[in-house]
Amino acid sequence: MSSMNEDNHSMKRVAIIGGGPAGLMAAEVLSGHGLQVAVFDAMPSVGRKFLLAGKGGMNITHSEPIDAFLGRYGARREQIAPLLDAFGPHALREWIHGLGIETFVGTSGRVFPTDMKAAPLLRAWLHRLREAGVRFHMRHRWQGWEGKPADGKLRFATPSGEQVVHADAVLLALGGGSWARLGSDGAWVPLLAAQGIAVRPLQPANCGFDVPWSEHFRTRFAGEPVKSVVASVVDAQGQTHTRQGEFVISASGIEGGLVYALSAHLREAIALHGEATLTLDLAPGKDLQRVTDEVAHPRGSRSMASHLQSRVGIHGVKAGLLRELASKETYADPRRLAQAIKALPLKLVAPRPIDEAISSAGGVAFEALDAHLMLRDVPGVFCAGEMLDWEAPTGGYLLTGCFASGRAAGLGALAWLAGRP
Repeated sequence: MSSMNEDNHSMKRVAIIGGGPAGLMAAEVLSGHGLQVAVFDAMPSVGRKFLLAGKGGMNITHSEPIDAFLGRYGARREQIAPLLDAFGPHALREWIHGLGIETFVGTSGRVFPTDMKAAPLLRAWLHRLREAGVRFHMRHRWQGWEGKPADGKLRFATPSGEQVVHADAVLLALGGGSWARLGSDGAWVPLLAAQGIAVRPLQPANCGFDVPWSEHFRTRFAGEPVKSVVASVVDAQGQTHTRQGEFVISASGIEGGLVYALSAHLREAIALHGEATLTLDLAPGKDLQRVTDEVAHPRGSRSMASHLQSRVGIHGVKAGLLRELASKETYADPRRLAQAIKALPLKLVAPRPIDEAISSAGGVAFEALDAHLMLRDVPGVFCAGEMLDWEAPTGGYLLTGCFASGRAAGLGALAWLAGRP
């Protein structure tokens, strides 16, 4: 039984599995070329993670120079660069404007829709896709292939039982392994692995980390933001990565933007050494000598807490972190205390579980794909989005990569079909 329209048997059929930004962008590329394009998704509606990601303000991309932008993709810069050359941040903004949605650049350089919401963008996009003839099949959970992938017979579990859909080309945009309740559950991994396709293990990215806080510190400071700090980590190659920003103390450890920006290096350090050290500068803008002079200044009858607050601006959760992590001997020595303020080592013991992460690392290895994102060993099957083996920090980089890879895979499928009878 097929759930794709078979009224015109001469039309080639493309099945897109996954209704996130990558899958929808592929559908846009493919529609309007004399093809039957159908999007299948396990959830009741498409774009669920996209909508939730935009709940606090839809950060769609970033306005920084392209060289810095590409640097956010770390070890996969070389593979992501051609995708962004073809459809980068500027092109993405122009595309959004074409949907009737205006954008603006925030003070941080991040790009947002003018109304800050994801829903109007998604509504306008889905309307355009439906007008172009794209068909949507919800509550269709992909179960792999019937027979060999080359036969093009896709199995789906649906509310009315299993269905087999024939497609001339398949585009997989199934997401990573985070936010399972929104559809990104990584259930596709064994389906591809069974075909001998190289899939790197899915791991949490843009995630929090566990710290064995004392009960006193956890009770007092869980939920508190640690603002205006510089954090650094040394990676496996001995290179230091530094970011400035803020993070949040959680009951189990730390989370937030500054942590997410360094999460790949922290995760790799834990995998290599069993723990990672995040070094915190609690007084950015003041050099070590100045902090040393301020700490050593006679404090008279004042407590150390009030002394540090008045001389160095250390109070609240920053003071709590110092008390939690620095020894009594360090507190007794102004020079050592100043050093701790400027370089406080925080030991992280584990990343938080993948389902708590904003995104995931790992996925289909780029080595298993050709330049058009088609699986080398399974012709006619293309992959896009977060299910590919790349990662990026929050700030619009994840979404931009998903849009760009969806477009590239869609164009790849279009070219491959054009070369077939």
